[in-house]
Amino acid sequence: MSKGTPSFGKHNKGKTHIRCRRCGRHSFNVRKGYCVACGFGRSKRMRRYSWQNKKSWTRVRLK
Repeated sequence: MSKGTPSFGKHNKGKTHIRCRRCGRHSFNVRKGYCVACGFGRSKRMRRYSWQNKKSWTRVRLK
C-alpha cells in the first residue's frame, strides 16, 4: 500500500453524488450524507438563498 501522490489517483473511483430523495437532483453527497442542492439531510428547510436568483430591476427609476 503506497501513500502520497499515487494514492490520490484512487480518489476518482466510486460515486460522490447520487440522486436526492427530496429534490431529485444528482447532488446528494454519499460521504457527507446531505444534498448540496436542497440541503436534505442537513436541515428540514429547503436550501434557498437570495443570491441564487438575479435581482429584478423593477425598483430602479429610469432616467
